[in-house]
Amino acid sequence: MPDKGILLHLREDYNDPVRDPLWKNINLSGPLLKLISQRSVQKLARIKQLGPSYLVYPGATHTRLNHSLGVFHIAKRIMENLVSNSTEGILSLAGVKAFLCASLLHDLGHFPYAHSLKELPLKEHEVLTGEIILSKELYNPIKEELGVSPEMVAAIIDKNLPDGGDEQILLFRNLLSGVLDPDKLDYLTRDAYFCGVPYGIQDVDFIISRIKPYKKSGLAVDSQGLPAIENLLFSKYLMYKTVYWHKTVRVATAMIKKAIISGLTDEIIKENTLYGLTDEEFFFTLNKEEYEPFSLVSRVLNRNLFKILLDLPFCPGESPCPGPKDLLSRLGMEGNIARELSRYTGKKVPSHSVIIDIPEPISFEINLPVYENERFLPFLESGSVFSGPVIEGFTRNLRKLRLLVAKEVLEDKTPPPREEMIRWLY
Repeated sequence: MPDKGILLHLREDYNDPVRDPLWKNINLSGPLLKLISQRSVQKLARIKQLGPSYLVYPGATHTRLNHSLGVFHIAKRIMENLVSNSTEGILSLAGVKAFLCASLLHDLGHFPYAHSLKELPLKEHEVLTGEIILSKELYNPIKEELGVSPEMVAAIIDKNLPDGGDEQILLFRNLLSGVLDPDKLDYLTRDAYFCGVPYGIQDVDFIISRIKPYKKSGLAVDSQGLPAIENLLFSKYLMYKTVYWHKTVRVATAMIKKAIISGLTDEIIKENTLYGLTDEEFFFTLNKEEYEPFSLVSRVLNRNLFKILLDLPFCPGESPCPGPKDLLSRLGMEGNIARELSRYTGKKVPSHSVIIDIPEPISFEINLPVYENERFLPFLESGSVFSGPVIEGFTRNLRKLRLLVAKEVLEDKTPPPREEMIRWLY
């Protein structure tokens, strides 16, 4: 039978509305309303969700705080559905409150221009989030105001932390980060809304109505909900193709990444310098240093972007494949290409004027059970069009290797022959 105490809490203890352009009223409890007033939470209001995507989509200025509230909203609705339909009996009121707190705070450790800082030798944002939750600022409000364990909240988000053998933590981890998680349901729909594109919109009401509790992975979907999951997977592909990895966004992202990896390699900045910054603090921190590669960040801010000289399919696992995969090896190859361009143009081309951009690996999770005819089927046995080869085709189509140079490098010359530039990448 459903736990009536948990259902009563979910339906009656969240009465403080926060207006949201996407989901309209997001109702918080009094303690959660106080929690979002904390400095470390409010800093999320000064970090753009999509980094430099506003250079292409001017409406894409929504923030991590917008998104965090949306994730909480959907997580609460999913939890109501699961508690109403669950007979497992492993959920406690304290655990449910900890999960909802984790859904609200899951992005606390996110960096500004987060996709620009992927692959860098930095702590994962989930680890930083766990550290912030266990810090003096948030520990007491979570423990005393919410009445839940900060350790449990942190462990739901940071899978490196011990779970203490608590089945609930394993369940909540799968709920917060999986195929059909509240994070994805919010960010795809929210990002599409603010960018003004239709590709990411999800039928969230229908999806939530078709989910079922499933102990091993947190939830499953019944066969009637399968088209909605297929829509989610295709939406993710289209949003990467048109928004997240739009070629102009990739150029801006690569420029910021080049500035940071250069600064870290040359020990101009240390990794902990980048933790806990807002967008404004990020730009200020780099602009105050007299270090030429940091000019790339200012160029992004002023939309003075690099030019794409070469655009190739990326072919991981094939040999030979152009371009080194790791950032440090790329720095060396970029230096070699800068010297080749210096010989070609007859003028000095600095290494920071050349970038090899290779997007990080991307995954399309399909390990969601489908409930049909009184049994749970693996997704790949559900009859979905999204087979392994289809998913592989998505990732192959999305990942492009690009050779980028500052516009001034070739301002008075035609680019080198394509075959010669390809040779530079081997």
